[in-house]
Amino acid sequence: MPTEIPCEMRDRAYRLCRDYLHGAWKLIAPHDMDIKQISGGLSNMLYYCALPATYPPKAAEPSEVLLRIYGQVHGEDALESLLAESVIFALLSERRLGPRLYGVFPGGRLEQFIPARPLFTRELADTSLSCVIASKMANIHSLNVPISKEPCWMWNTMEKWLRSSKGFLSKTARDDETQTVDKLRKINYHNEMEYLRQVVAKVQSPVVFAHNDMQEGNLLLKRDIKGPDDRICLIDFEYCSYNYRGFDLANHFCEWMYEYKLPVHPYFTVDRDNFPAKEKQINFIRAYLEAVEQCRREKNPAVSSNNTSQEPQTLTSGLDNCSISNGNPPSHPAEETLLQEVKVFVLASHLFWALWSMVQGQVSSIPFGYMEYAAVRMDHYFEDKTNLHLDQISKRKCEAVTEEV
Repeated sequence: MPTEIPCEMRDRAYRLCRDYLHGAWKLIAPHDMDIKQISGGLSNMLYYCALPATYPPKAAEPSEVLLRIYGQVHGEDALESLLAESVIFALLSERRLGPRLYGVFPGGRLEQFIPARPLFTRELADTSLSCVIASKMANIHSLNVPISKEPCWMWNTMEKWLRSSKGFLSKTARDDETQTVDKLRKINYHNEMEYLRQVVAKVQSPVVFAHNDMQEGNLLLKRDIKGPDDRICLIDFEYCSYNYRGFDLANHFCEWMYEYKLPVHPYFTVDRDNFPAKEKQINFIRAYLEAVEQCRREKNPAVSSNNTSQEPQTLTSGLDNCSISNGNPPSHPAEETLLQEVKVFVLASHLFWALWSMVQGQVSSIPFGYMEYAAVRMDHYFEDKTNLHLDQISKRKCEAVTEEV
């Protein structure tokens, strides 16, 4: 049964559509407008607003839009982030990499409504869809956006969230959260961030304009498509910034494990086995690198198609003969470089969203098991940290054998 829209929300939505869209929207009354609350993210509320059939558009105004109402905004930094997101959304809209922007107002915006549905978590593993997602990511990474290009966003954001979460973790937990919060309280997040800084510095992942939140809820499967590559529309640019390339890929792969559609607490499920195997990672990475190269050729036709071989080598680039086994396809040096970046940045993804979840647990009114989610992400962080350590030991053994030969 559809959720009943409160009169206050209907009136607000009507005024926004009337003032920003004009045309037929100025001819209707609030009760004439079709409005429905639709599923949104964990920090925004989304509403579908449409003209009634008896009032078709008069000119270029849309007949239906998506109204996005931001969640709680706390502090000057959060406000600046929302302003930056609006600028980024407008730029991506103009370049047809995202929905059209119809209006920006304090507390939200009006966007193009795209007949589509969010992907299901299991669909991220679909080979054909995965290649399209990889291409979308490459197009985002190839943009030159007029914001700071220093790779400090990830670190600054985690430090900010860590400061916010310290006070909460020092308080007495509720009875139903005691075990989870106590578990989170015992972690030295500052030390883990310092460890991450060291391993991230070693892989030398290129800095690109990144989406930073390419999970299934932000990937829409269109109903009306013009071609195979038009099936997916990327939305929600709240976390866009210049960041390490490896974070975007690793973060996307991590999202293969988490399903956010559970109707009861904690409102998510986890399947660790769904993290993509090496073969699926390579399929994604190949499609990504091909799309990056295509973007380069479009910008500069003189660029050679062999440029992908010039990707920077990493501390693990000598692993080719040791790491490719169990029937997995051999990988190109550029692909192997990205595989190694992923191994490091899965840690960053886990820590990043764990800190986010602890902060959201304090300020968000959206029902979600934030503390449980933070605990799961930190469990996965330590598991993957152990695996990374074992990989590095294996690498050193491989190099020692090669030197002896």
